Amino acid sequence: MMNRRNFFKGAGAAAVSALAVSRVAAASLPEAHVASHAGTQVPPAPPTGRPFNPVVTLNGWSLPWRMNQGVKEFHLVAEPVVREFAPGMQANLWGYNGQSPGPTIEVVEGDRVRIFVTNRLPERTSVHWHGQRLPNGMDGVTGLTQPGIAPGKTFVYEFVARRPGTFMYHPHADEMTQMAMGMMGFWITHPKDPAFMAVDRDFVFLLGAYDIEPGGYTPKTNTMLDFNLWTFNSRTFPGIDPLVVRQGDRVRIRAGNLTMTNHPIHLHGHEFVVTGTDGGWTPPAARWPEITTDIAVGQMRAIEFVADEPGDWAFHCHKSHHTMNAMGHDVPNLIGVDHRGVAEKISQLVPEYMVMGDKGGSMDGMEMALPDNTLPMMTGQGPFGGVEMGGMFTVLKVRKEQKRGDYSDPGWYRHPPGTVAYEWTGSLPPPARQRDAGGKLMPLQHAHPVQLNVRKPAGHGQH
Repeated sequence: MMNRRNFFKGAGAAAVSALAVSRVAAASLPEAHVASHAGTQVPPAPPTGRPFNPVVTLNGWSLPWRMNQGVKEFHLVAEPVVREFAPGMQANLWGYNGQSPGPTIEVVEGDRVRIFVTNRLPERTSVHWHGQRLPNGMDGVTGLTQPGIAPGKTFVYEFVARRPGTFMYHPHADEMTQMAMGMMGFWITHPKDPAFMAVDRDFVFLLGAYDIEPGGYTPKTNTMLDFNLWTFNSRTFPGIDPLVVRQGDRVRIRAGNLTMTNHPIHLHGHEFVVTGTDGGWTPPAARWPEITTDIAVGQMRAIEFVADEPGDWAFHCHKSHHTMNAMGHDVPNLIGVDHRGVAEKISQLVPEYMVMGDKGGSMDGMEMALPDNTLPMMTGQGPFGGVEMGGMFTVLKVRKEQKRGDYSDPGWYRHPPGTVAYEWTGSLPPPARQRDAGGKLMPLQHAHPVQLNVRKPAGHGQH
């Protein structure tokens, strides 16, 4: 991470609006910190202010602050950014402080918070603090609660973080464009008591959806549903970092959804309970065990579980199209179609032509030429071969030997002898097959012949 010490030098520098200056005691803006890479950055313990247990933003980071006469000050910069979705593909997005999604903002219940928002976009913007209790004029809805932040201007939002919980921030100005371009971020308000709802590992990330044509760099912002890239924090598998935990840790995962559809998030190998929403913590009596939780548009879910099963466990959206990359929507189903003769003729004209879909959708072992800046539809290599996943997919790595506070990747899990599925080479009994079309409750009835008499209407004889 680096600082933009020269961010406001030069004729094009952003100036704080007169309205904003009159309302704050700050003599100068806090530094606009910027991310330098797309890896997960584990935040240090809070250097100032009240103590809290920091969250870990998957493939992201937490925004530093400064204390100014008891006020916690942050500086967000809305600007065009280049985000690497996975090695081999970058996208032209809009975000905050050099990255999309923007950095996570962490405060403590009761903190007075001051956020400077500088607009480096080519159009006006604002920031809505999704789920917060605050003065109406700080809600960030352009035209309704404030004027839009014009390009090159800086506005200030100031309020008290009144209730603990998990929230998001995003524009309320030209939302179809700005949110589709990646403008969003997480906000965590920690409880005053660090022991309340304490966990050993606390992960956060936002769900994202983009429509970027193969070979392209910029999302199509008018797309409503037919997206082709699905992300955790604007990263696609295999570019998404694993969730590394220590065996026996109590783990919390908070996921927010600002896409155009719902996402059933599924965890392998463990049960969890939903302990929080945007509205606050779920009362213990209202929780129940699950392995999948559906996160609707505009919602957040916090899940918790004890990581007591060692191994490499899949964690993903259970909509199968959401675990794919660069997906085409108009490909016909060719299973069972024999087109060898056609394929041979096409291969004479297009030497690199490959038959796809006649035996299923698997692309394991297939290599084909792709446009520049395009990811394979299904990819990722595991210890036993191709994982054949993409999009919203990563791995929960539970290790007994992982040190407390250590988030480094421990590599692939070493399975104890006799605990891996294997090929059977012995004799097999004949398989039992269901042959009754309707089962026992609806036996197939023998059809009786039916005689039909057809009469022509009067006046419709042959001519």
